Amino acid sequence: MTSDARPRRLVVVVGTGTDVGKTWVGAATLAELRRRGLRVAARKPVQSFEVDDTTTDASVLAGATGEPIDAVCPPHRCYEIAWAPPMAAAELGRPSFTLADLVAEITWPDGVDVGLVETAGGVRSPLASDDGDALDLIARLAPDAVVLVADAGLGTLNSVRLTLAAMSDGHPSRFVVLNRFDPADRLHQLNLEWLRGHLDVEVVTSPAGLADRLA
Repeated sequence: MTSDARPRRLVVVVGTGTDVGKTWVGAATLAELRRRGLRVAARKPVQSFEVDDTTTDASVLAGATGEPIDAVCPPHRCYEIAWAPPMAAAELGRPSFTLADLVAEITWPDGVDVGLVETAGGVRSPLASDDGDALDLIARLAPDAVVLVADAGLGTLNSVRLTLAAMSDGHPSRFVVLNRFDPADRLHQLNLEWLRGHLDVEVVTSPAGLADRLA
């Protein structure tokens, strides 16, 4: 059953780009919070994927929270072309949609401790036919925390800095997750040390570390 309730803590997960592991990080973090006894929920306002994909972002998130897949992402917001969602909708001949449409469809059950909203692509990738992107979605939702997922390897210093520069400093909490972090990899360690030493955000390297902060 859904309502107009807002989770006790609302989190938006964004990425420095596509395929950095937003869904894996989000799902693993929610699963860890759930193991700790918190009630969690996830929402993917819109998703696009290859037609032969047997696992979608919404299904992975639903597996972590125990919710029905359709509660995570409405079926009419699922597009079987792995393009930016408004481009995929147009290519498939389906109706256009606005960011306001997506926001209106995000509802939550009562009593959720941590609610997670995962965006698509990078922060400036269009999410809707009116060119609304992840930054616009963040402004509409006014979350309690924003999580930026980035790769741990070569190029991450540039991508993390550019993405954070595009984001407002007004968010109460911002976290960076270096995904696929290997403590035995010297470059990964140096990237972690540099980001922690130069940026005014918390940088973690695992879903468990993120769960500690979101709990």
